[in-house]
Amino acid sequence: MFAKATIRSFAIGLALAACSLAQSPYRNPGYVPSELPVNARPPILVDVGIDEHLGAQINLDLEFIVEDGYPVKLSKYFNQGRPVILNLVYYECPQLCSLILNAQVQTMRDVLWTPGKEYEIVTISIDPREAFDKARAKKATYLSSYDRPAPGWHFLTDSKGSAKMLADQVGFKYAYDQRIEQYAHPAAIMVLTPAGKMARYLYGITYKARDLRFALAEASADRFTMAAEKVLLFCYQYDAHANQYVLFATNFMKAGGILVMIAFGWFWFRMMRADRRRTAGHLNPPRERTA
Repeated sequence: MFAKATIRSFAIGLALAACSLAQSPYRNPGYVPSELPVNARPPILVDVGIDEHLGAQINLDLEFIVEDGYPVKLSKYFNQGRPVILNLVYYECPQLCSLILNAQVQTMRDVLWTPGKEYEIVTISIDPREAFDKARAKKATYLSSYDRPAPGWHFLTDSKGSAKMLADQVGFKYAYDQRIEQYAHPAAIMVLTPAGKMARYLYGITYKARDLRFALAEASADRFTMAAEKVLLFCYQYDAHANQYVLFATNFMKAGGILVMIAFGWFWFRMMRADRRRTAGHLNPPRERTA
């Protein structure tokens, strides 16, 4: 009875998974994804990505506007004996930038080191239209979320095109779509040595505390490590009404749904086989040996 009930539960779960996939907006018949070939990038994403410039020295004389409205050079945050985490985001990003910073905050909690003591964080907006008040508001949000002292986390905005120059130096390639007023950019954080040399790239929207700790330790020792895994996500939401599609979420939703269905199917198969064996054992009990 237990096996049959378990099988029924898995069957219901499988049906629910299939149903949720069918009801996804990306499976909606009225949704027009795009006529691009499978695995092809939309034109705006062709030149978006990351080229790892390990060992490259960034220009520490580049000037930005800090969250209090005053100009500051990058050199202020380097050459203090501490490695530096660099975020290139924009503060009014509709989705991915917040996911990156949220994941970073969670990893910072797990690492247990303090920004300003063991390392520095420099978060810079790539959008030249964003003023320092955006940086100040974003800093308040994330320091409140972190709920610990973080004197070494700095939020900056662009000044005279410095953000684009810095992005080119670190290999962070992005593009701007004027039609929807969004930036297409990759999801990653970068770790630099205390002297401002590129030491490590961490990709995606989740970062293991161990990986970040090792990256900071290696950067402190002026060691440069190429990423073992390079999975690029792009912050760019396409408009279905313009015959475009949401690149950021579509493939992950499809892959996740398929994996759920495979998992349910595998467990269902295992329980069915175990139930058949148990039934066969009851119908054909082992014969007693005769002396």
